[in-house]
Amino acid sequence: MSEQIPLKNETPDVVEFDLYQKRKKIYTRSIKGTFNSLRTYTLWVLMLGYFLTPWVNFGERQGVLFDLPARQFHIFGLTFFPQDFFLLAWILIIAAFGLFFVTTLFGRVWCGYTCPQTVWTMIFMWIEEKTEGGRNQRMKLDKEPMSASKFRKKFAKHGLWVLFAWLTGITFVGYFAPIRELLIDFFTFNAHPWAYFWVGVFTVATYLFAGWMREQVCTYMCPYARFQSVMFDTNTLVISYDAKRGESRGARKRNADPKELGLGDCIDCNMCVHVCPAGIDIRDGLQYQCIGCALCVDACDSVMDKMGYEKGLVSYTTENRLEGQKSSILRPKVIGYGIAMILVMIGFTTVMGGREPLGLDVLRDRNRLYNETPSGMIENIYTIKVINMDQSAHDFEINVEGLEPMTLIGRTQVNVAAGEVRSVPFSVQVPPTALSEQKNKIFFSVKSTDPDYEASKVTESRFIGPVGN
Repeated sequence: MSEQIPLKNETPDVVEFDLYQKRKKIYTRSIKGTFNSLRTYTLWVLMLGYFLTPWVNFGERQGVLFDLPARQFHIFGLTFFPQDFFLLAWILIIAAFGLFFVTTLFGRVWCGYTCPQTVWTMIFMWIEEKTEGGRNQRMKLDKEPMSASKFRKKFAKHGLWVLFAWLTGITFVGYFAPIRELLIDFFTFNAHPWAYFWVGVFTVATYLFAGWMREQVCTYMCPYARFQSVMFDTNTLVISYDAKRGESRGARKRNADPKELGLGDCIDCNMCVHVCPAGIDIRDGLQYQCIGCALCVDACDSVMDKMGYEKGLVSYTTENRLEGQKSSILRPKVIGYGIAMILVMIGFTTVMGGREPLGLDVLRDRNRLYNETPSGMIENIYTIKVINMDQSAHDFEINVEGLEPMTLIGRTQVNVAAGEVRSVPFSVQVPPTALSEQKNKIFFSVKSTDPDYEASKVTESRFIGPVGN
């Protein structure tokens, strides 16, 4: 009888799961530590900056005001106009290379300490803890049937959430409308309907994102969590668990020797999981849900300190360090991002330094190509916009040249206030004999007449005449 070779079924089990599973509420535990303190400081700086900036005046106006109706963007001593919109592209490119540079070096430090979603979520979690209690108390409260005490706590939490969300919304709109007048008009029902609309939108969005969705915004809505791995390498600083030191896990008495028990330093207390706002276990390895907040580092260090073990079981480290290899800060990717960022910053500074405080736009009336006056002259009508980007009012003189003879009919001397766009209607008349083509180049110029202020601008336009002249 021949022997049969035993067979083993190696077919992997198929596990089905719903990509749109119902969110499981995460009950986080508060923790004190170095990184939590650092986050608290950055949170205060960001919150004070966001909420107080609209209230700071610069001269007679709000220091930071994006005045959309007037198409003027005031940032303290600088005033930007739609013509300066290209500067936004420079700023976005600098921000992009800066983010790539920092991420390659320090991982998701932006997400963990300065991202608005993280900052606002931390505030809402703090409100939740103050109104409903610690982690175990909140878990117990949610399992209890509705009572007067539970209703009072829930009402206080959601009331404070809505209040803070409203403050966020009214402050955001205050960057686009003078916040002092906005606040008064809001409560006297004299504000513009769009103001009520946008305050409502940002109130609801803040309440939902920071209060209810929280980690889901980072996991499912933020693209940064998805493409960050492109910028990571084996030398990127990330939060990791030292499995060689921590395994095998297991509970033990404080004075027990883990080597005698055949255990590593991890006591399997799950503190790192309980403090994680994303609800992940850092011991499972690097995961895209991790925002790099380092709360698990503070939690693990506190446990290691109580057990008398060396800190750093969970820490900021690199893959090379975990493998016992040397980490390098200067590497081609970092150098490339750094050089690109510096070059773009130099370009932006050069453009800002050469930015003229005077703008000139010429709009030709397109309703009619040209008019023929009773005296036989050919007339084109224009609207000239003189943009004074300086912080003081100035007198300007407007001229036109390019065809001879040429008559400019309109007000040639204008006074333009600081940050004002002055529109001046003009008509230009030329005899038919001076026109060699149907479309003729002419040049409008504006020049300051103030003795202590030099600024001038020239813009090309077209003068349309009859065909065949």
